[in-house]
Parts: sequence; C-alpha cells; structure tokens
Amino acid sequence: MLRTRAMTAVTPSPKAAEAATNGLVLALPKGRILKECAPLLAAAGIAPEPDYADESSRRLRFHTAIPELDVIRVRSFDVATFVAFGAAEIGICGADVLMEFDYPEIYAPLDLGIGACRIAVAEPADAAGRTDFGRLSRVRVASKYPNITRRHFAARGIQAEIVALNGAMELAPGLGLSRLIVDLVQTGSTLKANGLVETETIAHVTSRLIVNRTALKTRPEEIAHWIARFRDALAAA
Repeated sequence: MLRTRAMTAVTPSPKAAEAATNGLVLALPKGRILKECAPLLAAAGIAPEPDYADESSRRLRFHTAIPELDVIRVRSFDVATFVAFGAAEIGICGADVLMEFDYPEIYAPLDLGIGACRIAVAEPADAAGRTDFGRLSRVRVASKYPNITRRHFAARGIQAEIVALNGAMELAPGLGLSRLIVDLVQTGSTLKANGLVETETIAHVTSRLIVNRTALKTRPEEIAHWIARFRDALAAA
C-alpha cells in the first residue's frame, strides 16, 4: 500500500557514511507524535537527554543512555528524508509521509499504532455532496500532499491542479484559493471550525518504524536488534 511510485535512488552523502561508523541515529518527528512515542521509547529502553521533548529547545541532536544511539528531532516530513539519505539509520514516521515520498531506500517493518489519523478530502459544508466528480476533468486542490492528491484524483480521471500549502489549508476554499483541500485529519474539529466537511477518506494513517535499507544490509545485527526491541515494546504495551 505504501509503495506507489518509483523514485531515483538516493546516494548517501559522505558525511552520512562517516556517521554510520559512530553509532546509530534515530530520527523522531517534532510535535504530537514525539509525545505519543515517548512511552514506546521508554519501553524500548531509549532514554534521550531530557530536553529532547522540549519544543522550545534549539538543540536538534541528543545523546541517549545507550552510548551507541543518538536521537535527532526534525520535522515530520523530514524524518523519511534523513533516513532515506542515510543521515539516520532508523526513524519513526507517519505513513502519510511514506506515501507522499515513497523512497525506495526505506523499509518500514513495524506499524507502531500511534499517531492515528487519516488523509482526507474536504470541501465547504454548503457545497458538500453537490459536486459531480464524474463530470469533472480538472479540479484545484490545496494540499501539502501533491503526489498523494494527484494520484487520488487521477484514479478517477480528474487532473488535480495543486495549490501547495504547508498549513492553514482550511482557509483555501473560503478565500477562493481552491475548491477542495486534501489534508491530515484527526478529529475533524478544525475542518468544522472553518466551515468544511470531510467528504472522502484517501487513507488511514499511523506511524511506522522505518529503517535505511543500506544500513539493514551493512549493519544487519544492529538494525535487527532495534527492530526486535521496538517489536517487544509494542507487545508489552
């Protein structure tokens, strides 16, 4: 389900290759998922420096109680990129990010069951149900997921013109920027507050443990060890 398109192979940078000799790096996403994964990290025996969870801290890399493991804290969309390029060997990443970028260099062995939400299409409540998509050949959509959005509408024979936004998607229809939005939805309260309703669910999303495929081949025992620790942590939850 997550592998939807091919991409050009990513070549790890020399710095990433050098870093690989100095232990492993675990990439974690900022925000809500960082808080939700804290019990899982603890169950896996990972105790980062205390300020890793402090969003006001300007530090981005943190040591852990395990000498051979460091943690980095980056934007959720960037976790997959750090792992794909080999700057981090393992990470925790939403399935939405994996669907959007579809890096062939990433292997996602575990569904962690946290960060549950969905990628959804939404439109103004007063227009909901009145759009005949069967007669549309083109539609303008505001989203931070251009690839997912284009694929979704292309499957219905509709060309999606993407208005790329990284936030405040809910404003786009009311201000005439787009007819629809495609965004990540958890409760739907933000949609409702801005006069929108969810009309389609594209995919249900949870966070995954991801690993760099090259690291899995070159450092199999270390990577397998951490996959097993996360699997055991999930079983104990």
